[in-house]
Amino acid sequence: MLNKNDIAAGLLIGAILPGISLLVFGFLLKNQVVFMHKPGIPYFVAFAINLFIIRYFYGKGAEKTGNGIAMISLLFMLAIFIFKLQSL
Repeated sequence: MLNKNDIAAGLLIGAILPGISLLVFGFLLKNQVVFMHKPGIPYFVAFAINLFIIRYFYGKGAEKTGNGIAMISLLFMLAIFIFKLQSL
């Protein structure tokens, strides 16, 4: 799948890290991590890692896959901003 230059592949690849961070920090470690007094930090870290993945795919010449990763990453960050950070 990594050799495919497709937006759907980018959407799938881009959803992996935010999905893992949501699972780990939203459900498994809820209110158990001492240094996570800011609720958006784990999601921003997942977004930053996705930016490096986007850069890798653009450098490889897979623009459609990079666009898919960028779309899902920005959509994820918008959802986190609306649902998690606005309640503070």
